[in-house]
Amino acid sequence: MRGGAVRAWVAGMTDHVKGLLITTLGVLFILPDSLMVRLIATDGVTVAFWKALTTAAVIGLGVTVLDGPGAFGRVMRLGWQAWVYAGAVGASGAGFVIAVSLTSVANVVFIVAAMPVFAAIFSWAFLGERVGGRMLATMVAVGAGLAVIAYGSGETEGAHWSGDVLALAVAACFAGGLTAARSLRPASLVPAIPVGYGAAALVLVFFSAPLSVPADDWIWVALHGGVFIVGSTVFITMGPRWLPSAEVALLILLESVFAPLLAWAVVGEDPGRWAMIGGAIVIGALFVSNLAALTKRRPVAAGAPGPHG
Repeated sequence: MRGGAVRAWVAGMTDHVKGLLITTLGVLFILPDSLMVRLIATDGVTVAFWKALTTAAVIGLGVTVLDGPGAFGRVMRLGWQAWVYAGAVGASGAGFVIAVSLTSVANVVFIVAAMPVFAAIFSWAFLGERVGGRMLATMVAVGAGLAVIAYGSGETEGAHWSGDVLALAVAACFAGGLTAARSLRPASLVPAIPVGYGAAALVLVFFSAPLSVPADDWIWVALHGGVFIVGSTVFITMGPRWLPSAEVALLILLESVFAPLLAWAVVGEDPGRWAMIGGAIVIGALFVSNLAALTKRRPVAAGAPGPHG
């Protein structure tokens, strides 16, 4: 009886509410990503290796069960764009972890939040898409925020320019992968994710010390790649089926706001005033930009499904 009531409740939801709940779940799952780097007592490259390996294994198993082992070959035969996307997913996922090990959590998440700016630049350069006035203003504001963060790296404890530069590369890398993948719509690129993470693990194994993880920290290793990253990947991929892309982007910004606060609360990592000021500029600019896009594109009909993102 209780199960029937739950099914009826879910069935009664509008598509918009489903999209909100699913995307919010995805954001909640991604929040501990940077915190895991602090909780697992080993070097960043080793944490990145285990994240890549466990994520590839769990998502790969899921794809095999649901779509069969041939799904991997089918998606990679779609063209060079699928290979670029897979490589970008694996490289940026691992690079994010290593960046957090080199600088502060706040610096990394605020810098990576600038990814839409890189996506707009790549879309203009390689797809011939026009960059409007709204995005140009966003780029200027985000650039100013990143400059503030970079300035503060020399004064904030635990922050360092090397991690900041790597975080910037992560943002650019993943934006490039998303740009390449856009021409493959509406094909599902989920099978490319374990391919990319598997390739990253294969490279990282030569630079890591997989058995250096303390016995008490293996639970964090399993939760990191096997639960949190998998959950965020699944839910954030599903969200745009029912939610406009601009609204998904707004919800994902919550990760940039709460991840530094989570690290501050759990391990006492003070983000520093310059990171907070610069991050506020970056997040504020992206929030206003995405809100403007959402207001402009919101469907008139209540509950109308948003574009697939």
